[in-house]
Amino acid sequence: MIVRSFKDIEDTERHVKAKTGTWESKRIVLAREGVGFSLHETILYAGTETSMWYANHIEAVLCVEGEAELTNDETGEKHWITPGTMYLLNGHEKHTIRPKTDFRCVCVFNPPITGREDHDENGVYPLITETEEA
Repeated sequence: MIVRSFKDIEDTERHVKAKTGTWESKRIVLAREGVGFSLHETILYAGTETSMWYANHIEAVLCVEGEAELTNDETGEKHWITPGTMYLLNGHEKHTIRPKTDFRCVCVFNPPITGREDHDENGVYPLITETEEA
């Protein structure tokens, strides 16, 4: 059994801040736990814009605080995301999120991430396995 709090993660290697300065993420469950998914709390900052494309992962996102506009960059379709709203990137959709307020969400990734990923120039997380990281 693993029990871990956000406070335990603050200012550790599991507390990742994007190079772009648009978000930070507390990586609660990672690939090293060996459970087949990773779990994160992520905050995207108000007034920013982050374009992403999880070409190597499926991501589910549940908004727990704040408001943001989500755009499917492939279709142009826009969605207003508020607390209690979930979106699932089950088709590896390229997307952009524009938080109106600080936007706090809980995210699940499959395959799990290792915790050191950051978006590349295309908005993609590289597919890193624990053996590659060691």
